[in-house]
Amino acid sequence: MFIDEHRDRFGVEPICRVLTEHGIKIAPSTYYEARNRPPSRRALRDTEIVELIKTARQQRFVDGFGARKLWLYLRRQGHDVARCTVERLMAQNGWHGALRGKQVRTTIADPKQARAADLVDRDFTAPAPNRLWVADFTYVPTWAGIVYVAFIIDVFSRLIVGWRAATTMTTELVLDTLEHALWTRHQAGITDLTGLVHHTDAGSQYTSFAFTSRLIEAGVDPSVGSVGDAYDNALAESQIGLYKSEMIRRCGPWRNVDHVEIETLHWVHWFNHERTHEAIDDLTPIEVETAYYAARNRLSPTG
Repeated sequence: MFIDEHRDRFGVEPICRVLTEHGIKIAPSTYYEARNRPPSRRALRDTEIVELIKTARQQRFVDGFGARKLWLYLRRQGHDVARCTVERLMAQNGWHGALRGKQVRTTIADPKQARAADLVDRDFTAPAPNRLWVADFTYVPTWAGIVYVAFIIDVFSRLIVGWRAATTMTTELVLDTLEHALWTRHQAGITDLTGLVHHTDAGSQYTSFAFTSRLIEAGVDPSVGSVGDAYDNALAESQIGLYKSEMIRRCGPWRNVDHVEIETLHWVHWFNHERTHEAIDDLTPIEVETAYYAARNRLSPTG
């Protein structure tokens, strides 16, 4: 309060007199009454919630949450707090979520290569896990040079099923990512991927003979978006945007590929197990897949 900040220098009565002369009528008795009044229940509750928000924002990756995500996070931690209250207190304290930067395209089409048809046509929905995967990669500037990080995401659950980091953006990078995704599903007991569509943009790494052959060998149908279409792989680009805004831009500077790799490992685990998504009813990817398989098992006939 203005009077509190200047009372030791000018005194309460002179400040009140000057304020009154300039149209802000306040008597010294009014000031003293307000100053000695105990804090309201709302003020006490606000103080409590501010401390909850401060504690939450000290958690890795949570500091990038906006008001809605932070409200959901606090609710999942067992705190009964209103969304509007979180929005108001974050605004008052100048806190805001991570801002996404401009998306830079890293994949470049090779006009000489034959490529698969677009089996998705911008419809980024799936009725179950392992029906549609989307893939893309991005770059991370480090002190040792550029590092490229590739991801494969299951559209149904938003689960990151495969990822890899490398210092070159070659077919080997996306092949390694695919192998990781196949291994992830095999570890979960899923060996038959018939009917799965793997969708990418028209980058030369994804349209290469080696990559397409590996998809076919695994029983996966390749799908490639149209060239020059800004929305041909929108969901994968959106997920990578989260990675860049929630981790890369907030947790650097980055030293080298090893540094990026270990921190990406932590982020992917957090993303799959703890981060909620509005598109999947504010659940985590693991929760969505667990619920799906639990429901399917209940409906399956028993011997």
